[in-house]
Amino acid sequence: MSTASFENKPKLSVVEIINMSVGFFGIQFGWDLQRANMGRIYENLGANPDQVPLLFLAAPLTGLLVQPVIGYLSDRTWHPKYGRRRPYFMIGAILSSIALIFMPHSSVLWMAAGLLWVLDVFGNVAMEPFRAFVTDKLPDSQVNKGFIMQSFMIGLGGSIASALPWAMNNIFHLTNTATEGNIPENVKYSFYIGAFFFLASVLYTVFTSKEYPPSDLGFKDKIKESNKGFGGGAKEIWHALTNMPPRMKSIALVQFFTWPGLFLMWFYYTTAVAVNVFGGTDANDPVYAHGADFGSLTLSFYSVITFLFALVLPSIADRLGRKLTHSLCLLCGAIGLISVAWVQNKYMLYGCMTGIGIAWASILSMPYAMLSGVLPRDKVGIYMGIFNFFIVLPEIIASLGFGWLMKNVLHNDRMLAVQSGGFLMVLAAIICMVMIKENKKPVDETALEKIEINERPV
Repeated sequence: MSTASFENKPKLSVVEIINMSVGFFGIQFGWDLQRANMGRIYENLGANPDQVPLLFLAAPLTGLLVQPVIGYLSDRTWHPKYGRRRPYFMIGAILSSIALIFMPHSSVLWMAAGLLWVLDVFGNVAMEPFRAFVTDKLPDSQVNKGFIMQSFMIGLGGSIASALPWAMNNIFHLTNTATEGNIPENVKYSFYIGAFFFLASVLYTVFTSKEYPPSDLGFKDKIKESNKGFGGGAKEIWHALTNMPPRMKSIALVQFFTWPGLFLMWFYYTTAVAVNVFGGTDANDPVYAHGADFGSLTLSFYSVITFLFALVLPSIADRLGRKLTHSLCLLCGAIGLISVAWVQNKYMLYGCMTGIGIAWASILSMPYAMLSGVLPRDKVGIYMGIFNFFIVLPEIIASLGFGWLMKNVLHNDRMLAVQSGGFLMVLAAIICMVMIKENKKPVDETALEKIEINERPV
């Protein structure tokens, strides 16, 4: 009989870590499809550049509520066959895939924004428990490997998803232009393929990975001790929010300034390439369409860099420490975003995206690796949901306020918006170096485990 438990977790094989991470390939496939194409879809449906941020608003507002609630519920869920986190993976994947199928059939702006809302809600339902899944399944000595494997899968999924519109046009010869009010055929078929991979990869993880049973997790005792009902859950979430571990507060501030840079890139990068680099005019212009497709292709390149850099990131973090590693990676991303405006030849965009890929690999792993050892074991789901507040809050602020800045300060210059994101990332790197406290000795897994156990709140 196995002696494995939540407190005595065995090391997993490479194959087992891959199996539990494959679902993130599909989740990121869906995210990157909408990130690379939603600005283009909105402009195809008649939106002005200053309207684009507001059209992204519903999704982060909902995510602000969904993420901690799903974390709270998944901490308290058990299904005899599907376990603790996996039911949420499955439900989120099914409904997100449906939204991906319907998205390219949007005929008006409100329909596209509504489907983006559905996609973000259920994408979060699938994604949020995945972070806790790593902490549930892996011993402290393998936590780095777990999050890095997720980064690898995210990079792989994102690279394929972002390149799909280009491939659909250049390889399969589907048209990349459409009249106002319609979505190009190459984008439509990209979303259909994304729906398949989202669902298939999540189901693969659901059926190939197991979870520890409630008796091993202290599940029943925790339920008896916790407040019951919606009010009790809200109180527990609020208590966790107001009693975050000190290191979590510092990392959250870094996240708060990191993610606006990414959002501004996703809002405007492909259309900035279409207009500022290629010289296109609007969504009906073939030059604009070609530029947008090429922009999506270069976004896929940063995802390629992400999963390649993820292979060496653990050894770099072991040598330099997680804080310094993350700060340097953020600076690479900032240089990548700021330098887009200096591009004279379209192929130089691959150099810019190299910096973004390095930053993205670290953003997807280092903050969570720095965080994992300081969270109470019975509230990992809640805290991972709360941690994501500091991803969606900047998006809400950008959605509400950046439209005005775009129109009145930046004069609808998409390239200046992308550069603004780069300067925010520089600020995040500085905050990371100044505020996060970390052991200065070289990272040793055994020593690291002891340090992090001592830092956990009582």
